[in-house]
Amino acid sequence: AVVSTQSTGVQETTVTVISKLQGILHHRHTEKGGDLGDIQSLLCATLQCIIRKMQQGDAIQISDTVMSAFLMMMSSNEQSSLVQEDALMAIGTLIEVTGKHFAKYMDNFWPYLVASLQNHEEYSVCSAAVGIVGDICQTFGAEMVTFSDKLMEMLIAAVSDQAMHRTVKPTILSTFGDIAIAIGPTYTKYLEPVVHILQQASLVTFDKNDYEMIDYMYELRQGILEAYTGIVQGLGSRPEEQNAGQLEAFKPFVPQILRLIATISEDRERPDGLLGCACGLIGDLVKGYGGSVKQMVMNDSIANLLTAGRRSRSNNTKSMAQWASKEMKKINAL
Repeated sequence: AVVSTQSTGVQETTVTVISKLQGILHHRHTEKGGDLGDIQSLLCATLQCIIRKMQQGDAIQISDTVMSAFLMMMSSNEQSSLVQEDALMAIGTLIEVTGKHFAKYMDNFWPYLVASLQNHEEYSVCSAAVGIVGDICQTFGAEMVTFSDKLMEMLIAAVSDQAMHRTVKPTILSTFGDIAIAIGPTYTKYLEPVVHILQQASLVTFDKNDYEMIDYMYELRQGILEAYTGIVQGLGSRPEEQNAGQLEAFKPFVPQILRLIATISEDRERPDGLLGCACGLIGDLVKGYGGSVKQMVMNDSIANLLTAGRRSRSNNTKSMAQWASKEMKKINAL
C-alpha cells in the first residue's frame, strides 16, 4: 500500500511522542516533583490532537502502542488527577477514530474505566470517564449491552451521590440518553430508577440572583431533556422487533416531561441550546406516540415554545422547531 508523506510524518511524530511518554513513565520513580506530570499531560494532549487528525487505518496501525502507553499511565497510583483525566480524554479520541477496532482493548481498559467512574472525589476524572461511556455508546451501539448493567449501576451511584461535584451531573443525565439510544428497547429495565432521578432533578429550584447557579440549572435541564430524548428515540428505534412496544412503557411519564417543557417555555431567559432540546423532544414525543398525545401537546405553552424556536438565530434550534412543528401538524390533522 502507498502511504502518503503526510501520513508517514504523522506516524513518525506519534512514535516520537510515545517514546518520550514511555521514557517518562519508566523513570517516574526516580524523579520527584510535578514537572513529570505536567509533561505527561502535555504529551497526552499532543497525542490526542495527532490521533484526531489521523485516518482510521493509520490510527489502527499505532493504536496498540498508544493504548499500551495510556494504560501504563492509568495504572500508576502516583499519577495526578489531571494526568488521569488527560489520558481518559485521549482514549476517548482513540475510540472515536478507531471505531469498533477499539473492542480489542476493552478487557484491559475496563478496570480503569470502572475505577474512574467510581472516583467521585476527583470529579474531573469521573467526568472524563462519563465522556468515555458516551464514546462507547456511539461507537459500539447495541453491542455495548454487555457493559450496560454495570455502567448504569455506576452512573446512577455517581449522580445520586450528594458529595459528587454538581458539574458532573448534567453530563451523567445526558449519558443516560446515550445508553438508551445504543441499546434500544433493552433499556426498559432501567426506566424506573432513571425516570425517578430525572424527575427529582427537574424539581430543583434556584435563586435567580445566583448567576452561577442559574447556569448550572440550565445545564441540568438540558441534561434532563437529552436523557428523555435518548430514551424516547431508543425505545422506539427498532419497530421490527417484538419488543418495539416498550415505548408504551414510557408513556405514563410523558405528562411530567411536558410539565418541565412548560416551565422552560415560560422562561424568557432560557439559553438557545435548551430551547432547541425542548423543541426536539416535543418532535420526538409526537412522532413516537402520534395522535395519542394530541390532547397533551396542543396548548399555548408548546405553541409558544415552537414559535420561539422557529425564530431562533441558531440554525440547529430553528431546524428542530421547524421539524417538531411539522410533526405537530400531522397529528393535528387526525
